[in-house]
Amino acid sequence: MLAKRIIPCLDIKDGQTVKGTNFVNLRQAGDPVELGRAYSEQGADELVFLDITASHEGRKTFTDLVKRVAANISIPFTVGGGINELGDVERLLSAGADKVSINSSAIRNPNLIDEIAKNFGSQVCVVAVDAKLGDNGLWKCFLNGGRIETEKELMAWTLEAQERGAGEILFTSMNHDGVKTGYANEALAQLADGLSIPVIASGGAGTPEHFRDAFTLGKADAALAASVFHFGEIKISELKSYLCAQGITMRI
Repeated sequence: MLAKRIIPCLDIKDGQTVKGTNFVNLRQAGDPVELGRAYSEQGADELVFLDITASHEGRKTFTDLVKRVAANISIPFTVGGGINELGDVERLLSAGADKVSINSSAIRNPNLIDEIAKNFGSQVCVVAVDAKLGDNGLWKCFLNGGRIETEKELMAWTLEAQERGAGEILFTSMNHDGVKTGYANEALAQLADGLSIPVIASGGAGTPEHFRDAFTLGKADAALAASVFHFGEIKISELKSYLCAQGITMRI
């Protein structure tokens, strides 16, 4: 049994870590370098850094900040935001990222997934998907940090991403983001059953039980969270001990 992963996420805006609810009402959550170092020391399995306004503002991810975070951690590091071409991937890998996360750019230019996989390997390419469950029961994918709805449907798009060479899917439920009532486990289980690559759950963590459910009911390979870690509501070491006691394989 492969160990499940716990992944803190740094949502970055103007060089600071922020956190919102349903993608709006952002509040400050601390210095990304200090948070990254703390999570690395506390036993997080990986760290994700998302420059959440880069695509919307039409600019690149802050390379110098990525370098500073990378220099202070000893765990795998995924960076996303404003990645539109292979040169951006090269720049971020050189700055210390182990993987890149693409979202809006992948939907606008699906060939980018093929190019990253071909040039750097599938393990480098994480396709992030921000999706919202509509009244019609369909999960639709969104662009630009949840600002623009697309015609892409969650399952069809993640299958295409996998076929093009994505190494992992990072699925954020916009309905669940920041509200701390649990992950979108039904949709997660559908993704896990329908895909052969790892699925990272994002959006909805509020209690240790929510992580347990993401792994058992949602069949996720990893669970990502932000505010519960940033504001000290859940300690990573305690969370991992709890999950182990629930029979879930973790790296301690």
